[in-house]
Amino acid sequence: MNFNIRGENIEVTAPIRAYVEKKVSKLSRYFATMPVADVHVKLQLLGNNEASVEVTIPMSKLLLRAEETHSDMYAAIDLVVEKLERQIRKYKTKVNRKFRQEGSLKYMFVNELEPLQQEQIIDDEGALEEPEVVRTKRFSLKPMDAEEAILQMDMLGHNFFVYADADSGRTNVVYRRKDGKYGLIEAV
Repeated sequence: MNFNIRGENIEVTAPIRAYVEKKVSKLSRYFATMPVADVHVKLQLLGNNEASVEVTIPMSKLLLRAEETHSDMYAAIDLVVEKLERQIRKYKTKVNRKFRQEGSLKYMFVNELEPLQQEQIIDDEGALEEPEVVRTKRFSLKPMDAEEAILQMDMLGHNFFVYADADSGRTNVVYRRKDGKYGLIEAV
């Protein structure tokens, strides 16, 4: 793995660099042969004395990316590596179900990985319950632009809002990001 570690509002010291490389390198145990990959790590100190760590590992056929914020930089690094491990397990489980042919993504991973289990819900008597949809909403999509959709979302107090784009007629989604700004998902 080739590490590209950079800091924003923080100097990347040798101990921090060594810790990041040690923790992220442990991900190689999840691969049969570690693919040649660049690891992009962005360390950032936020205004409220919190550390943010973002790790991106682009590989052929797979992109691993995780971001975590914590009051301690080392704890944020640990949390982001845990997220990456969960992503790898999730990909491994999905790949084992879907792709059975030789040469597929399945053969990128080590076989000893335990599959990611879906969260199981246990009722009062200790019996397992299947996850179920408890509420369904139906509504017609009003044509509007992104700004109007954001206003509607804020008025409703929701974290996202589905609407029909006035120009294209396609279904879009606006959502509130963790940093308080807004995101837009456009259908193609």
